[in-house]
Amino acid sequence: MSNYHIKQFEEYFQVYRKSVRNPEQFWEEIAEEHFTWKKRWSNVLSYDFKKAEFKWFEDAKLNITENCIDRHLHTRGDKTALLFEPNNPNDEAEHITYKQLHERVCKFANVLKDKGIKKGDVVCIYLPMIPELAISVLACARIGAIHSVIFAGFSSTAVSSRVNDCNAKMVITSDGSYRGSKTIDLKGIVDEALNDTPGIESVLVVNRINSGVYMKEDRDVWIQPLLDDASAVCNAEIMDAEDPLFILYTSGSTGKPKGMVHTIGGYMVYTAYTFKNVFQYREDDIYWCTADIGWITGHSYIVYGPLANGATSVMFEGVPSYPDYGRFWDIVEKHKISQFYTAPTAIRALAKQGAEFVEKYDLSSLKVLGSVGEPINEEAWHWYDENVGKKKSPIVDTWWQTETGGIMITPIPFSTPTKPTYATLPFIGVQPALMDESGKELKGNQVEGRLCIKFPWPSMARTIWGNHQRYKDTYFSAYDNMYFTGDGALRDEVGYYRITGRVDDVIIVSGHNLGTAPIEDAINEHPAVSESAIVGFPHDVKGNALYGYVTLKDVGESRNHDNLRMEINQLITDRIGPIAKLDKIQFTEALPKTRSGKIMRRILRKIAANEVDQLGDTSTLLNPEVVQSIIDNVK
Repeated sequence: MSNYHIKQFEEYFQVYRKSVRNPEQFWEEIAEEHFTWKKRWSNVLSYDFKKAEFKWFEDAKLNITENCIDRHLHTRGDKTALLFEPNNPNDEAEHITYKQLHERVCKFANVLKDKGIKKGDVVCIYLPMIPELAISVLACARIGAIHSVIFAGFSSTAVSSRVNDCNAKMVITSDGSYRGSKTIDLKGIVDEALNDTPGIESVLVVNRINSGVYMKEDRDVWIQPLLDDASAVCNAEIMDAEDPLFILYTSGSTGKPKGMVHTIGGYMVYTAYTFKNVFQYREDDIYWCTADIGWITGHSYIVYGPLANGATSVMFEGVPSYPDYGRFWDIVEKHKISQFYTAPTAIRALAKQGAEFVEKYDLSSLKVLGSVGEPINEEAWHWYDENVGKKKSPIVDTWWQTETGGIMITPIPFSTPTKPTYATLPFIGVQPALMDESGKELKGNQVEGRLCIKFPWPSMARTIWGNHQRYKDTYFSAYDNMYFTGDGALRDEVGYYRITGRVDDVIIVSGHNLGTAPIEDAINEHPAVSESAIVGFPHDVKGNALYGYVTLKDVGESRNHDNLRMEINQLITDRIGPIAKLDKIQFTEALPKTRSGKIMRRILRKIAANEVDQLGDTSTLLNPEVVQSIIDNVK
């Protein structure tokens, strides 16, 4: 580590100490120095962990789009704000400047208003990664409507449940989407979803793939003609710092997805500050996060964080394997990407194809590499470091959640010495704690426990839409005066954090948090199924894959098991989406249970991971003989 690094590292500790010694003063200074406010706050922070109530920058007035767009117009009006790289590499990339973005957001906002959308209304957005996705998000924020983006890989059932849960008045979608060599009928999925959504008054449709889609009279309308006629002037609605900005759904471990609510002021301050520091963004850099805006990563680090810093943010419509596995690196060379932020799943999939796809391209523009979505395994870390970063671009292995709004534990590039598989140290202002199961804090180093956060931070979610009690129960009931993340972690001998995975029934597959309960509910709808249990097992590319243990009503079920497996996966696809399909399905006579009737998933996880020598004592089970029968049947 050079002196330069040591000096930077010392600086991190100085700023960190200041931020935790007096958090209110620290965040107040950041908010004052870097943002435009219509009215200053009367109080920086008030909070009550027992009631799960948190308010940052109380009584302050602002509009986040003025901070992301308007204030850059004089100094960066002709700079590219969004750089859109289409699915087809032969199609030209689109550079949208801050001036053009301002005009397009204002026009879109006026269309929303003309369609009756007003401050406080909820708009669901089900779009592919095209400019209209970012523009519609910002247009909602411009007029004070609450956006709820639904990832365009979800099924119609998942769409309708989210639309109904947040009482949305409008859906914005497209005729379809391109995904590699395939097209997907998004409008058809929306039509099916809206058979069961009484609150929807209108559907705006973007023409992306020129397909002849059904348009329901008095509900569906093509948006382009409306945009052509709309005024390019739309004054930004003055909002309160604690007004909701968006609702984003995350998998619950029990059934119904949770609509996490993020508010405007604190979210803006924290995402902008983390973006600038975690990626060490400089004025002429070209920054690319490969996530979809349907996830929190895209909200915070494609749209709001970068634009609040006047950055150039790349949006990519396609997939890393099309037209071949060199696509990411082709884009890095073509646009001279400075910061590249992706998921371990993508890195493992690309590593599997070998380094020849990387070696064809000039990656010398890269300064910082990032990883997000799940802890990155050591093999993938080294491959990324050696082949993509050429051992000169530090890897920021970032840990955070939909609920946290922004990055919480991360190295700071050129400052924090990195360590494979470790997210390293808390970001400025973040106060982590490791707790044991009895509620005692584990002090010192070389300890492992449940990861909690001891003090509020500005971008934390404020509630679950329509269900504050569930918010309180899920995040604030396990430990007094702390936020419980649901993750386990260990702290090594120097105080670095390593995330060890979920401690509840949520499995991270390819960076997507999948609750096991909704998947089991879908399987159990099959007429031949008696009960099921889902666990995760290690997978070379996805990190984890899903293993289903399924008990049939008729043990001697004579039908072909392969057909049953296909039918079960089809049910899951229809109810949740293809991302939740099972890699392995094992039919069992019964499932191992405790005497109180609880399924012993710990044992099923060990069998799925082929760790049958580590099952521990099974004699206390209600039906210990079932365990051996399951092991014998593993093919």
